[in-house]
Amino acid sequence: MRPTEEQEDLRSTVRASLARHEGAAAWLPLTEQIGVAGLGVPEEYGGAGCGAREVHVVMEELGRSLSPLPYLGSAVLVVQALLASGDARACAGLLPGLAEGRTVGALAWAERGSWDPAAIRTDAARRPGGTWRLTGAKEFVLHGTEADVLLVVARTAVGVSLFHMPVDGAGVRREAAVTMDQTRAQARIVLDGAEGRLIGAEGDGGRVLRHVLDLACTALAAEQAGAAERCLEITVAYAKERIQFGRPIGSFQALKHRLADAYVLVESARSAALGAAAAAAAGSPELTRCAAVAKSACSEAFSAVAGETIQLHGGIGVTWEHDAQRYFKRAHGSAQLFGPPAWHRGRLAKDLGLTTA
Repeated sequence: MRPTEEQEDLRSTVRASLARHEGAAAWLPLTEQIGVAGLGVPEEYGGAGCGAREVHVVMEELGRSLSPLPYLGSAVLVVQALLASGDARACAGLLPGLAEGRTVGALAWAERGSWDPAAIRTDAARRPGGTWRLTGAKEFVLHGTEADVLLVVARTAVGVSLFHMPVDGAGVRREAAVTMDQTRAQARIVLDGAEGRLIGAEGDGGRVLRHVLDLACTALAAEQAGAAERCLEITVAYAKERIQFGRPIGSFQALKHRLADAYVLVESARSAALGAAAAAAAGSPELTRCAAVAKSACSEAFSAVAGETIQLHGGIGVTWEHDAQRYFKRAHGSAQLFGPPAWHRGRLAKDLGLTTA
């Protein structure tokens, strides 16, 4: 699947902007000048009306630079949850700000280390007058402490449902999480009778989450593929420059083999991620399978290539001064995000009818 000319232009523009603006400072240029936050938002809500392939391009570039921006949590998770809910009022009220990047969204979803909708235990009780009160705790909430828009998944008497909550409302406590990967902000959100507004139909949250999970894995796979590619580039450059026994270490056959293996992993990850993006863009019924394959393959490829980056750089690779350790931490953190590879292989096996567990 070859990128279009417009997608290549998008890639070049995003890469140049990330090179000029470090860290969180890149958010305004990317959103105001390029409009990346609105790529997946329909035009009727102020977005560009693009699809998963454009999101793939942005995520690849964010992965290459280990960007700390809230793109994944806001422009992917929250935007797609709102769209999947079918709640026109909520979409009209929230999507324009998210598309412009004026507001940042967070989806509070995982509990007790699980991303499976069946594991959700946060309780939503309907009170007299039609209000909802939520009680429970959420983990791994991407950019949860800085978000302006908070969506929470909870269980009602009917089933898993989606709610919009005031970020600083009574009964909402947001705690920054201490993570190994300091380039991806996460939070724990504790709810104690906090008031929320139902988004979409009651009991429809399981369907929404399953769809969002596929798109989240597709986007994250693109990030992982981009980061793995950058790891390989850094390592190849070092192997050409580092002299040992009077020769560049890249000239040694053993290192050539290891770099060749890493190249195969990177290209395989890229293919899996592109396949998932194509399935998402086409609305294919194969999306769940493609997303599970991409998340599993790209997680393991990135972890392996990042490990080789550490090994082939030697002692400097584990120092704070070198980026190798940052990629290594991102690789292992992202492998667990939205579920580890083994869980996704289980999802794939079940979808293929290979197991009933």
